[in-house]
Amino acid sequence: MTLNPYTYLTVSMRAGEPSRVGVYFNSVELRARAWLGDGNKPCFDLDTPDASVTVSTAGPVTDQDLTVAQEIFNAAARYLADCERLHSEQTAKATADEAA
Repeated sequence: MTLNPYTYLTVSMRAGEPSRVGVYFNSVELRARAWLGDGNKPCFDLDTPDASVTVSTAGPVTDQDLTVAQEIFNAAARYLADCERLHSEQTAKATADEAA
């Protein structure tokens, strides 16, 4: 089953707890880019036609900023590996189904 692309936003606010905002991109129209913003701050964007999220440092790059950047890199590498594996499995299944 293939769903149409979509983006949705959730906001959770509870008394005595920090607010939480979630942006969910489920779209082939998703674009990722990295760039240097004002003041030479590193920025990382995820964009669709509907919404965008930008991650950036609060000021000069700190050790914690490096840790976050490494986590983003590792998560993106895992996402790529999962996509490649699933695509390969789906292609093999489609080929087998056509041969049957």
